[in-house]
Amino acid sequence: MREGRSLSIGPDVQIDRTARIEVARGARVILGRGVVTGPDARISAHAGTVKVGAGARLCERAVIVAHTGVEIGEGAVIGDWAAIEDATPTFADVERPINTQPLLASLVRVGARAKIGMHAVLFAGTTIPAGATVEPYAVVRDATSRS
Repeated sequence: MREGRSLSIGPDVQIDRTARIEVARGARVILGRGVVTGPDARISAHAGTVKVGAGARLCERAVIVAHTGVEIGEGAVIGDWAAIEDATPTFADVERPINTQPLLASLVRVGARAKIGMHAVLFAGTTIPAGATVEPYAVVRDATSRS
């Protein structure tokens, strides 16, 4: 993993040796001061920007996939095996395979000090407010959480 224009790593960042960060041409990943990635955590930026705020933690096998953008607030915790993806496949044409149809992509935001439970999934367009908790195994789609 090399720092460059597409990958910005703040001071005191701890990236587990088994974690992976993949940044496509034109995409960007920004890791703030003191970010910690757990074993086998993955950030995959196909396009847009993934911004992880200072002191945030991506726990074991947490996954972030970005086609538009994902913002993780300061001190947020993304639980073990949780997944955040800012794109959802469309299936308007039942005659065409899903993998040939366009993706519906929309920014995902996780507020400062929010906690995303283990195995929870956040899809495109989701906004989790600061300090909120998403329970383990929850699936959040196209909504702004108020809890």
